[in-house]
Amino acid sequence: MNNFKKIGMTALAASLVSTSVFAGELTASGSASVTAEGWSGTTTNKSRGLSMGDSVVLGGSTELDNGMTISMSFELDSDNVGTSSYDDKSVTIASDTLGTFKFSGHGGSTAASAMDATAAGDMWDNFDSTTETSIGQKDGIAVKAAAGGNNSLFYTLPSMVDGLAVTASYRPASSTALETAAATAYGITYTGVEGLSASFGVADVETGTAASSGDQTVMKASYAYGPVTIAYSSNEYDVDGTSNDQDTTSWNVSYTLTDSISIGYGDETIETPTTSEVDAEYSGFNASYTAGGMTVTAKMIDAENIVHGTGASEDGEYWSLGLSFAF
Repeated sequence: MNNFKKIGMTALAASLVSTSVFAGELTASGSASVTAEGWSGTTTNKSRGLSMGDSVVLGGSTELDNGMTISMSFELDSDNVGTSSYDDKSVTIASDTLGTFKFSGHGGSTAASAMDATAAGDMWDNFDSTTETSIGQKDGIAVKAAAGGNNSLFYTLPSMVDGLAVTASYRPASSTALETAAATAYGITYTGVEGLSASFGVADVETGTAASSGDQTVMKASYAYGPVTIAYSSNEYDVDGTSNDQDTTSWNVSYTLTDSISIGYGDETIETPTTSEVDAEYSGFNASYTAGGMTVTAKMIDAENIVHGTGASEDGEYWSLGLSFAF
């Protein structure tokens, strides 16, 4: 009798152990970069020196018995003064049948803002925080977008047509003064023709104030033929108060010399409906060299009227040379 008890207890213990085993894994990836950069212009009296970038992304995932995959991710990085931060945390539930749900506790995007980088690579972003008091050049106008924000949901529909991806996003209503209404967005990307990529997205702009609420519309297209790729983008930010409207158009031509080396030239224009303001214009060259996990990049950008005016402090040039590593 005692032998039967021992056998039974052994079988029960083995079954409990076997049911606690699941297919899960933890992952870590990271990147580090060093960049030399500087600004120059008629009123600019100081250039920047060296800066460092760093990022570690930690994640975990597991597959359930029903085929669904659950994963989480968050990023650890530091700002330009060395303060560490905990960014872009999210939980993702994926299924071939139901699609992919991504809940972003921090750093979420809308279906439109996820695709609104300009064709030329957001050259304006090199001038929107140049610290006017230290280098004599004004901070440029930033391109406006309907941000997803924290605690937002991003949904990717399951594949229905080859080459067609459909996404949607939802940001619930918030009790804060600037986000009092829920906002939705959707996006479509088609890659069913070799060398072609075309995207379209629309997002609600909800600020809690009627005069500054409306929508954002993004259109992008690129076509690669051999080593040459031509790209175009349009970002229309339309709200009830016309003085807050903004249209950003951009184009870029890139040439791949080898599998490791590419060069390109691009242009960006930011327009407003205000007749007294002139267009902010950016144009420049970029080049990159990749060898394994290392990438070397170089940029030279010319900017004019970066605050929609004609003052000398609104024109300038930017250059950078960067070295980055992926781990």
